[in-house]
Amino acid sequence: MAEFIYEWEKPLYRLALQAIEEKRQAFKASDDHLDLLNQAYQLAEDITKDNSKTFYVASGLLPKRKQQAVRALYAFCRITDDYMDREQKDPRALLKLWHHPALSSHPKRNELIALAWAETRALFDIPWHYSQQLIEGVAQDFSKTRYRDFDELTQYCYGVASTVGLMSMHIIGFSDNKAYPYAIRLGVALQLTNILRDVGEDWRAGRVYLPKSELESFHLSEDDLAEGKVTDNWRSFMRFQIERNRRLYKEAKPGIGYLNRDGRFAIAAAADLYQEILGEIEKNDYDVFTQRATVSGFKKLRKIPGIWYQSTRAHKKVSK
Repeated sequence: MAEFIYEWEKPLYRLALQAIEEKRQAFKASDDHLDLLNQAYQLAEDITKDNSKTFYVASGLLPKRKQQAVRALYAFCRITDDYMDREQKDPRALLKLWHHPALSSHPKRNELIALAWAETRALFDIPWHYSQQLIEGVAQDFSKTRYRDFDELTQYCYGVASTVGLMSMHIIGFSDNKAYPYAIRLGVALQLTNILRDVGEDWRAGRVYLPKSELESFHLSEDDLAEGKVTDNWRSFMRFQIERNRRLYKEAKPGIGYLNRDGRFAIAAAADLYQEILGEIEKNDYDVFTQRATVSGFKKLRKIPGIWYQSTRAHKKVSK
């Protein structure tokens, strides 16, 4: 029986279950694929290292095969997202070109990341439709740049982030379907952190992910975003957002106990290290217009022992 805390989780859970029912022919590697797959996984590792130090560190805590798999997942997501930011060409056309190889069970030999991702899906029995949902979530930015309320925003967060959590969960392995709501909740939390960190950058790109109804409740409007000033109203708004974001991380954490033992530490590290961005936003006095909150490598390393200890306690709590 799924355990829900919020009403907005229920339609997202239904989306997750629908994806499980979608079956596709799986990739089968042949002898002539082996060298190509080695190149593909190396490329995925390079893409991960170059684009997300936090994810690279966290994924490095996994066994080798699962490490390769989650980095193939990251590279698939990174390339999908990058098509949104192409200025030289029509991003819609580029995303459409990527759509087929990214989801194919038999990608062409020159599509290395698609090749690594096809094998990863097959090896870890990842429902094909989660990849489709992610691409659809990313493509939503073409047609939707404003969100009425938080419930509507969570649907976007599911498409671009919770799907990643669900695919990661299949790579790690899990013991009970009760894990699904926790993976969905963690994806929403991670994406909210992105949104809060990137307010200024998103505004300049013509997008506002902050719920309109919540801005209005703190007497803020898009004019305030355009001015980019840190006012008392803005501070109050951001405190509210960060408090909810931290609560979602906390409410997602028990799900770690449903994961296979060799992956709990990595997922706990990914969540806790990313959550540190919220503290950096606070240190910057909530200025997300001209400053981008980042967490130093030293601070990440310093937190690792504590994260390991907490990940073992999470398992004990669920196992009772």
